[in-house]
Amino acid sequence: MTVHFIGAGPGAPDLITVRGLNLIKACPVCLYAGSLVPEEVVAAAPDEAEVIDTAPLHLDQIIEKMKQANDKGLDVARVHSGDPSIYGATAEQMRRLDALGIEYDVTPGVPAFAAAAAALNRELTLPEVSQTIIITRTSGKASGMPEGEDLASLAASKATLAIHLSVRNLKRVIEDLTPHYGEDCPVYIVYRATWPDQEIHSGTLSTIRSKVREAKITRTALIMVGEVFGDDDFIDSRLYAKDHKHVLRPR
Repeated sequence: MTVHFIGAGPGAPDLITVRGLNLIKACPVCLYAGSLVPEEVVAAAPDEAEVIDTAPLHLDQIIEKMKQANDKGLDVARVHSGDPSIYGATAEQMRRLDALGIEYDVTPGVPAFAAAAAALNRELTLPEVSQTIIITRTSGKASGMPEGEDLASLAASKATLAIHLSVRNLKRVIEDLTPHYGEDCPVYIVYRATWPDQEIHSGTLSTIRSKVREAKITRTALIMVGEVFGDDDFIDSRLYAKDHKHVLRPR
């Protein structure tokens, strides 16, 4: 018996991996985070499968479902949104499974920040503009930020930022970023990336807050910040330059 942690991707049902979908099709028990995972994804479970929305359950109840499946020798598809390694609350489940001696593995998924970049038709790393992406969040009800990971400290890098779980704190985000990025730095707010009701709002650090308030966006949105979202005045990479030689393009 194995618990398979599966990244369902950002929302669009066809963005789950082939491996993840095949595991859902094969498992007699499917636990999924119903608040963020579309029902179309878990609809692929076998007709006789037990399919459980874990949104109303707490950790002990979720682990008990896994333990019951283990006692019966039934594999479990544990389906999370995005990629399980990013804000997935999977580590605490794995720790409990380790204590119980229950085997598990992980199937990655398309993360929300990558889906947002795709929706924007943007590359997040541009030559001599930004070669670093910081995936972060701000302090919220669930947990605070570790020392040294506050947004103002991270902003000193001027890297491309993908800020999760923070649209309610947009005022503070703008205050922390503006001294480092400047009030004219481009910003995108991507609401429910790849879902049918996806919304994209663009602006700068000085204008975006009013647009978000007008759109009444208060959750499930990514804040994307950086000069990579600005104009097209950047140099080409050396990768495809005519005079750039490498092992697959020798002199």
